[in-house]
Amino acid sequence: MSRILVQPIGQKRLTNVAVVRLKKHGVRFEIACYKNKVLSWRAGVEKDLDEVLQSQIVYSNVSKGVLAKSKDLLAAFGTDDQTKVCLEILGKGELQVAGKERESQLSSQFRDIATLVMQKTINPETQRPYTISMIERLMHEIHLAVDPNSSSKKQALEVIRELQKHFPIKRSPMRLRLTIPEQNFSSLLEKLNSWISRIISKDESGNQLSIICEVDPGYFRECDALVRDLQGKLEILAVSVHAEGDTDMDHYDDHEDMPPSLPKDTSDSVAQLSERIRKQTIPVTSENPEGELKQNKCSTCNALVGDVKQYREHFKSDWHKHNLRRKTRQLPSLTADECMADMDMGDSKADLKEYSF
Repeated sequence: MSRILVQPIGQKRLTNVAVVRLKKHGVRFEIACYKNKVLSWRAGVEKDLDEVLQSQIVYSNVSKGVLAKSKDLLAAFGTDDQTKVCLEILGKGELQVAGKERESQLSSQFRDIATLVMQKTINPETQRPYTISMIERLMHEIHLAVDPNSSSKKQALEVIRELQKHFPIKRSPMRLRLTIPEQNFSSLLEKLNSWISRIISKDESGNQLSIICEVDPGYFRECDALVRDLQGKLEILAVSVHAEGDTDMDHYDDHEDMPPSLPKDTSDSVAQLSERIRKQTIPVTSENPEGELKQNKCSTCNALVGDVKQYREHFKSDWHKHNLRRKTRQLPSLTADECMADMDMGDSKADLKEYSF
């Protein structure tokens, strides 16, 4: 017989309760958590399990207070230790949220993906990035479905590959410093030429030659292996390089100048759309619009983040989360660009395969 968790009649149930659900061996298991703490736990910020779980008890239905049976726990998890099972559900389970809240989360992640795509790509004609609104429009054209269980960075790289099939867009190059023995320079130069890389400067110091160059991210893994074979050293100076003057980006006003919808089966129309994107470039001025709304400041990021809606969305961004983790380690906050560079450089070795496409 199932045990029932009885609550007082006048008490409002499930106040500030988030449910994490995991279905295993055909049985549903749930735990009651604090939602904001679940996200902090998964981000590695929160370490205290008691701060995340309302109780270290496994339920089959949290809303009805029905506890999971020991035999079901043993069959599904191989143990009836409530704490161990809670940890597995917390790590692998799906966080249950309301419809509007889920829509808000997907919208925020869609924006994060678009921001990453903008930072990692350029218009091959101008060598400058597209605006965030243009990237979002192109993402809608390819009917992107955001996966809440996948990282924004991984999805951004997949979006770039898909956009390259239809639109004039390419990965922005990485700026590297390569230091190798002088006698191995000819081998390195031959490879850089085959990769159509741009050499910015050369510097000779003794029998060592240092080169600053720009390389397509797709060749980063191969370049790193080559420099190691040549007994040299590779340093990442910038993970994404754009042409000087960010104000000369592609921009479309409202809906009149926006490119038409992507045709389903007509390759000629895709080519025409790509041509329109290249031609319809309007410089963006740095003047502030009239009637600018009051700016809200984030103390964690030490930056103005816009109106109330943008302020709320900012707290869900990777930028804010990264600075929050730095704050817990008593490190200074970073700007948005510095944050992205820090995140990319921090996992560049572990995530090396993501640059190869």
